[in-house]
Amino acid sequence: MTEEKHPSVNKFEQQRREKLQKIREFDVDPYGGRFEGAVAAETVKAGFVDDQEGQRACCAGRIVLLRDIGKLIFITLRDSSGTIQLGLSKKLLEDQWAFMKLLDLGDLVGVEGQLGRTRTGEITIWVEALTLLSKSLLPPPEKFHGLSDVDTRYRMRYVDLWANPETMGAFRKRSAMIAAIRQHLTEKGFLEVETPMMQTQAGGAAARPFTTHHNALDLDLFMRIAPELFLKRLLVGGMEKVFEINRNFRNEGLSTRHNPEFTMMELYQAYGDYNVMMDLTEEVICMLIDKYCDGTTLPFGEMEIDYSGPWRRARYADLLKEHAGCDIDDIDAVRAKARELGIHEADKDDAVVINDVFEETVEEHLINPTFVIDYPAAICPLTKQSKADPRYAERFELFIGKMELANAYTELNDPDVQEANFLSQLRGMSDEETMAKMDEDFVTALKYGMPPAGGLGVGIDRLVMLLTNSTSIRDVILFPLLKPLAGKPVLETEAAETEETE
Repeated sequence: MTEEKHPSVNKFEQQRREKLQKIREFDVDPYGGRFEGAVAAETVKAGFVDDQEGQRACCAGRIVLLRDIGKLIFITLRDSSGTIQLGLSKKLLEDQWAFMKLLDLGDLVGVEGQLGRTRTGEITIWVEALTLLSKSLLPPPEKFHGLSDVDTRYRMRYVDLWANPETMGAFRKRSAMIAAIRQHLTEKGFLEVETPMMQTQAGGAAARPFTTHHNALDLDLFMRIAPELFLKRLLVGGMEKVFEINRNFRNEGLSTRHNPEFTMMELYQAYGDYNVMMDLTEEVICMLIDKYCDGTTLPFGEMEIDYSGPWRRARYADLLKEHAGCDIDDIDAVRAKARELGIHEADKDDAVVINDVFEETVEEHLINPTFVIDYPAAICPLTKQSKADPRYAERFELFIGKMELANAYTELNDPDVQEANFLSQLRGMSDEETMAKMDEDFVTALKYGMPPAGGLGVGIDRLVMLLTNSTSIRDVILFPLLKPLAGKPVLETEAAETEETE
């Protein structure tokens, strides 16, 4: 059998295909199989004892550095834990040496051998047996230190993860943080649940949904924009503390802080309120900082954020006055400020104009953690109004690093007020349109009695951004949505040899 030339491949891939054919001629399966006994590279290095005879190791991973100096080949092997050096000696591998010369950067191998140190002090596995687990036909990035083009990193995450150790580190930290949140909430008595991703009505937040169609039922459905209304149904059912960590979908723009599908942690606690939610939010985030960060003052881009508590709590109206220079009750002044800022305000409700001005003037000043409390009730249809002043709702948004991270309410549980709020939102629609968009079943659930409760939503992607100093949301989502390229992304240049490690 001869290896056919592929007209679409570049010269570097063709060279590797020629090696692939030679490997097969050695009766070696270039795509391996089960490999038992492999231990993480960092575990092997941590367990090494100097001057102790007979230490052995078995590892598997990808070749990220290869230096052939004749009768010796030094390889840096990378697995998900880190790297370890391999030493291949012709004296130990005489019968396989011609095969060893066919190894390339990017190949996946499993090895066994004696552990020792080189003259330079590097812990090294002196390989006695090597198994090729997968032949890499495409060359890795030019530099051992990683794939640097940002767009290519996002499109080729499968290369980015092993070419850039910091990328792997960020996603390992993300996974650990989510696991820690789950454990923390479970230990506090919260029950993790799953609610529908496809819904007959898009509710729980103000956003444009993605639509789909169920053929068997001939039914239009929406990818959920929030799990809120289903989680509240569980409060009605007697689940007093519930949470969900899962995806939401919003058919809106792309930016360094927005991806159309994103991970949200949403929870509800019966007999709580938005003050309880503030305490819990600060507690959870500070727990993560204590576990996974170095100190309480952390960098985020060009900012330094001080997470030491207690976190600031500031009223919405006070912040508007401080940064926009206008009183929330003076709507003429607010509208004048909106025009000054270039905001089109003529056909908008007063509350919407106020919020537009707030977003434009206040949010850029909220660097250290700040709970913005007591939003205008008119823009909070699912929130209980303040007993002290019903113009305001018992709602907060948490801002850190100039961006919103969390949103929470004292939940509205009066079915008549909730129904009136829904109808108010749908004002101007026909009766048929109103019935199609009105979540009557949720109102029915409230009529059975939902306990007073606090509810909280935290953007997991943005939280990981902050705690890993990643200024783009694409850096913390494994496969962010990107505009398709006209052709497939391929690294066109062969990796250059790097300096000898021995």
